Amino acid sequence: MSEPSLQCPITPDLALLRSQLHTFAIHAGLADDRAADLIIAINEAAANVLDHGAGTGVVTARHDSDGIWVEVVDPGGTLTADHLFLPAPSANALRGMGLRIIRRLCDEVIVDHPDGHSRLRIHLSRRPDEPTGTA
Repeated sequence: MSEPSLQCPITPDLALLRSQLHTFAIHAGLADDRAADLIIAINEAAANVLDHGAGTGVVTARHDSDGIWVEVVDPGGTLTADHLFLPAPSANALRGMGLRIIRRLCDEVIVDHPDGHSRLRIHLSRRPDEPTGTA
């Protein structure tokens, strides 16, 4: 049996993506604060695809007994693992905080390039007192 999953296209309607992912996260058993962290992280990743990548892509979420994995795939293929570790922008910078925020909120962040696409994989673990999910 496969893990429960959600797949959403990345479009300029980030509110729809956030809503679908929030519902999935809550049904998967994440606590409200962890679900909020997930939504912020994926919103940043999807906005980066729209602003710096191909302008389209796919978000796929899966959950298991350990937590939630989300993949953000950008066919543009320009995101690299090095981007995760760029120096922090200045305090008065208007942009450049997205990947830093993602790294702070998520338990694991991985970038790879299957089939020439950029794939950002993030994991948020379930806390020991959270249920295993119902989705």
